[in-house]
Parts: sequence; structure tokens; C-alpha cells
Amino acid sequence: MPDHIRPPGQRVTIYDVAHEADVSPSTVSRAFSRPSRVNSETAERIRRVAERLGYRTNPLARALTTSRTQMIALVIADITNPVYAEIVRGAQEVAADGEYTTVLIDAQESDRLERAAVERTMSTVDGIVLASSRMSDSAIRMVAKQRPVVVLNRALADVPCVVTDDPRGVRRAAEHLGELGHDHITYVAGPQASWPNGVRWRSLLEAGMELEIKVRQIGPFSPTLAGGERAAQELCARPATAVLAFNDQMAIGIIRGLSRMGVNVPGDVSVVGFDNILAADIVTPGLTTVAAPLYAEGSAATRHLLTMIEGAPGHTGRPMVLPVRLVVRDSTAVRNPSPGRARPAWVRQRPVPGPAAHLP
Repeated sequence: MPDHIRPPGQRVTIYDVAHEADVSPSTVSRAFSRPSRVNSETAERIRRVAERLGYRTNPLARALTTSRTQMIALVIADITNPVYAEIVRGAQEVAADGEYTTVLIDAQESDRLERAAVERTMSTVDGIVLASSRMSDSAIRMVAKQRPVVVLNRALADVPCVVTDDPRGVRRAAEHLGELGHDHITYVAGPQASWPNGVRWRSLLEAGMELEIKVRQIGPFSPTLAGGERAAQELCARPATAVLAFNDQMAIGIIRGLSRMGVNVPGDVSVVGFDNILAADIVTPGLTTVAAPLYAEGSAATRHLLTMIEGAPGHTGRPMVLPVRLVVRDSTAVRNPSPGRARPAWVRQRPVPGPAAHLP
């Protein structure tokens, strides 16, 4: 059909270009995918016709010959969790700079759904970033054998990984609570399948032994506001004066749940979160939390993935570790020591930080 009588909005096809250029459709295809196999004059005529008609090649069709779709997948554990907002932003900006489109996949905290989504998407993307994957180590390794993969918030010896310095963050949180006179800390656990959850609990155990602070764990709970509210009920049944939650959402849910039951934060219980999401600075009281460099996590993982897609070897053996910091707000406060109980010497030697302090 001549282009001057083409119905408005109708997509130009390879057959239209072939008809106008007086060549076969296969010749048009070769002119775009393997121009060296087409006579130069013919190829130029095809390009002029395609430009005049407004023909654009299909990126997925082009991938059949170039093996590139210019798309990457970013798999996140839970799209409703605000912690992923800055991770996604960092990943998308780096991908866009490299002329890649980001396909976002929500795993809904399910290893089964995550595996199924990755399997469906793998053939259409050039690489994958797994953010807080719930898949097993063996499943991740299987994916990494088929596509370039970078893992966020998980450490595997033979797959490129980006993690945050959670042991340092937990240590600073424990020190802060100890400085305020708390000698018992309850850790409110997140999902059992979460790698950071295990790291944070083990780090608290180690810090507790070194700092002469008793620690215990309750849970696991869903890493959500509702999960935090359920944890608050257990905290009331098993009283604590200091709480470290798996993440900020749970910490905010704990504060809300305790408040509804007449427990004051920080007067009765000090609460510390993890991540420093936007809401941590909005809730009342403001949430003391271990701040993770969320944007840097997404951008670093994606930047490394793009280099792998271009043929560079992935950095394995040791993960890339990004620093964290403790942000002190109003959800933590001094606990008066029991009569006759002195604070450990390391506490007496350190000043108590003021509100809204940022500690390394």
C-alpha cells in the first residue's frame, strides 16, 4: 500500500518497506541485521524508504541477530516496601545512561514466584539484578549460568554481589542502646529466607557478647507495618526496654502497636529500625535507624551488571561492601539503671549522643 494512502496510525511493516523499495522482505531484514550481505546501493535505497515511511525495527526481533535486547531485569522482593524506591531509582538511572530499559519484577516475598518470573523474563533481557532475592543459593547460581547476574543484599562466593555493612550498623545500634543504659536488646526478626535477617541477628549476638548486653530474638514476622504490630503484641507479653527491628517498616509498626497498648516509645521502650526510609523521619517519634545507601546499592549493582553484559568478568569471591551509618532520632532514650546495677565501663567512657545525630 503506498504510504500516501496508508490509514492514519497503521504501523509500517517490513513488507511495506520491501514493496516500496522493490525488494523481498528477507532483503530488507538483511539490510538492517547484516548490511554487509546486501549490495550497498540496495541497502541505501532500503534505508531511505524506511526513513520516509517511518519504519522502525523491533528490538526483540533485532535481538535475534544481535543477541541484545538493551533491557535488564530488576527483581525486588516486595514492591510495596518503600526501601526499594531509591534502589530502583539508582538502577534505572544507570541503566538509562547506558541506553538500557529496566524491567521491574515484584517477587512478593515468594521464592516460587521469583523463580517463575525470572524464568519467564530471562530470554528477553541481557542481564538481571536480584535485590534481596528469596531464591536459594543454588537457584541463583543456575540463573547466573544463563545470564549476567548481580545480587543485592546477599553474599555468594561465585556470583557478583553488593551488600551493606550490616555488622557495623548493628554494632553501632547496640552501642547506642548500651550508652543509654539498656542491658537487654530484643531483635525482632524478619523473613527467614532473608539473608540480611540472619546477618543482623548474628551480628547482634556478637555485639552483645562483646558489649555485655543480653540479646534475644522473637519472630520471624512479615517485614511490614502489620508484621511490626503483631510483634508489638509479643513484646508486651515478653517485656523489653530496647528493640532492634529487622527494618524500618517493622519498627514503625512496633511503635504504633505499642502505643495502642499504652506503652510509650521511647519512655518505656527504645526502638531502632534499619534502612532509613523516608517515613523514618516523618513518624512520631522520629525513628532511630541504621541508614543504608539505598540509591548507591541500585546504581552500583546495575553499573557492574552493564560491564558484565559488555563482556567484562564479574567480580566474585568477595562482595562489594557499602558503608552504613546510625541516624539517631527520638525513638531511643535513656533508661535509668536498676538500683545497684552499674553500666559497663565502655558505656561510661562514651558521651550520650544528642537527638538527630548522624553516627558513623
